[in-house]
Amino acid sequence: MRTIAFVTQKGGAGKSTLASSIAVAASCAGERVFIIDLDPLQSLVKWSKAREATDVPVEHVPPAKLGKALAALEKKGVTLVVIDAPGADSEYSEAAIRAADLCIIPARPNVFDLWACELTRASIKDKKKEYAFLLNQCPPAQQNARVDQGAQALQAIGALLSPLVSARVDYQEAARLGLGVCELNPEGVASQEMRELWQSVKRRLKKGVAAPAAKAEPKVEAKPVAKAETKVEAKPAAKAEAKPAAKVEAKPETKAETKPAAKVETKPAAKVAGKIAPKQEPARKPAAAAAPAPAAEKAAKPQAKPAVKKAA
Repeated sequence: MRTIAFVTQKGGAGKSTLASSIAVAASCAGERVFIIDLDPLQSLVKWSKAREATDVPVEHVPPAKLGKALAALEKKGVTLVVIDAPGADSEYSEAAIRAADLCIIPARPNVFDLWACELTRASIKDKKKEYAFLLNQCPPAQQNARVDQGAQALQAIGALLSPLVSARVDYQEAARLGLGVCELNPEGVASQEMRELWQSVKRRLKKGVAAPAAKAEPKVEAKPVAKAETKVEAKPAAKAEAKPAAKVEAKPETKAETKPAAKVETKPAAKVAGKIAPKQEPARKPAAAAAPAPAAEKAAKPQAKPAVKKAA
């Protein structure tokens, strides 16, 4: 069971009208709804008496008995409780705030209502309860500088429910007949606004339920990821880089440079020197035969032969 409360410290913002219409919209959407009228004026009790249907019951409950009343409604299978609080800072509004899962603060787009919103917000925050603002009785076109300024002012201090609620005759007529706008004119613009508003409120209620689970998720995921990355990456990097570098660079370079250099330079030089030396000697023989001195020939021949043998 979820509980919403319409609270503000200023009267005339339209709490009772909004509470009755959103209760009917939720009932049409399948919720089992119960309205608790905490206002001493008991406006919604009177609205209920004008209503022929009994699908959305209303009861006036004193603040001291609110807790027991909510427990009894939950046992009966009620899924949504709508609380209408008086437009003043009193024990009634205090009890409504403490009991609610979501406090809705309605305001008209004027400076007096906006000032009252800030006071109501402070009271709700002191009790650490969820809240959202709702702009009510806006010009139907909603393209109004005063509306835009009001929306911006509320968004600056908290969440703003959507859509904005227009000032339409259907809301006043439905309240007079004990109806919600969705029952008075199901195809009208006011009915569409209220159905969308209920969906917006429903999302806010679900968000409030899911909030504690979101805090537990980061603790579970953070630790395993940090340990796995540091251990796996450090050791393989050191082994892979050291061994291949030593084997590839040392052996190929020493073999390629030493052996080919020794073979190419020594052998060709010896063969070329041996072939050229014998060809130059026959050119000297005719000059040696004409000379009369035999001592010159003997001196020349012993020098040529040893040169050939050393080359071979």
